[in-house]
Amino acid sequence: MMRAILVKRNDPRSEDEKNELQMNELRELAEAAGYSVIAEMTQTRHPDRKYHLGRGKVDELAQIVADLKPDKVIFHNPLSTMQIYNISETCRCETIDKFQLILEIFATRATTHRSKLQVELARLEYELPRARAVISILKKDERPGFMGLGGYEDSYAQDVKNRMIRIKSELETIKKDNESLRAHRHSQGFSLIALAGYTNAGKSTLFNALVAENVESKDMLFTTLLPITRSLDVQGRDVLLTDTVGFIEDLPHWMVDAFRSTLDEIFLADVVLLVVDSSEPLEIIRKKLLVCHETMWDQLQDVGIVTVFNKTDLISEEELQECMLILGYLAPNPVAVSAKAGSGFDGLKSQMRDLLPEWKRVTLSFPISKEGMSIVAWIFNEGFVHGVNYDNGISIDFEARDKIISKAVSLVEKLSLALFL
Repeated sequence: MMRAILVKRNDPRSEDEKNELQMNELRELAEAAGYSVIAEMTQTRHPDRKYHLGRGKVDELAQIVADLKPDKVIFHNPLSTMQIYNISETCRCETIDKFQLILEIFATRATTHRSKLQVELARLEYELPRARAVISILKKDERPGFMGLGGYEDSYAQDVKNRMIRIKSELETIKKDNESLRAHRHSQGFSLIALAGYTNAGKSTLFNALVAENVESKDMLFTTLLPITRSLDVQGRDVLLTDTVGFIEDLPHWMVDAFRSTLDEIFLADVVLLVVDSSEPLEIIRKKLLVCHETMWDQLQDVGIVTVFNKTDLISEEELQECMLILGYLAPNPVAVSAKAGSGFDGLKSQMRDLLPEWKRVTLSFPISKEGMSIVAWIFNEGFVHGVNYDNGISIDFEARDKIISKAVSLVEKLSLALFL
């Protein structure tokens, strides 16, 4: 296992609780990427243009690196290319920031063509503003004259842009295919429900418990990169439930854009289950809910949201009630569950059912025949049947989407016409 030293610069006006949350998150990210954390360092000050930390603190870091010999130094704070170069040169150790660490995690977890494209796009989005600086630093000793590498730098940056254009085009094609699939699912009577929430809130465990699946779920950040969809019966309604990638604080726009096709699984859903870890301290839950809302809110129009307070087996009933009461303004339609213990699912499904797009209830009558029985079987598959009466023909009372009802009416009309002729 690779070894890492974690470093964070705290803003002088920042809150201790927030700093602690961010450092804990960096530690969890490092562990998720396969690093063993052997030391941590923090400094409270405004950022230094050259080293981000103060020069004296960087010298202190260099001594720790010399003593412990880590594989990497990982900063929580975003670093410029020049800062990474200066710190790496002083410490004689590879230095990265949190976003490069996240990209490392995504790269190791990407298993499909789509997810690999998304990871590469995010990496290129990160590299593009730094392309000229990287080439300048690496080739500075080879310059034939002032700015002599300008053409080479421009060529490298253009190559990056061209590759990004090709990836975006391919992802757009995949997105159109997925939208066609969603439209087909809707036309077949399926409603779409997406699991969303801060990373490591227990979404995959809840997904497994609801659909009796065995999707990988670990006490680790970003175990789910590729959306996974399975069918689920919600009190007589057939729905498709999708597990999605988790959110994290301060995700830059380029990373959100790169994973837009993944996030679309949330944005285009009929209902979103916003999962939170109710066993965490109240202030941490509040901050994580805010991150989730900031990531989703502009994209969600009339989508129903159910806030799922998960991991309730780890806290008392009094702690749960206090949590739900205090955070009520951030938690629409709250439901308490324990995905691990399998409790609270009836209440969750009831909330989901209430927020699903409205189906209409109709009764259709038609003669008993082989074709008529086929229509009955089809309606059972596509809607929710309240009852069937076979006296003097077939009378079926059912609920379904408008498109399903229209098709059923059309089938009945064709059957009646055929019998008449």
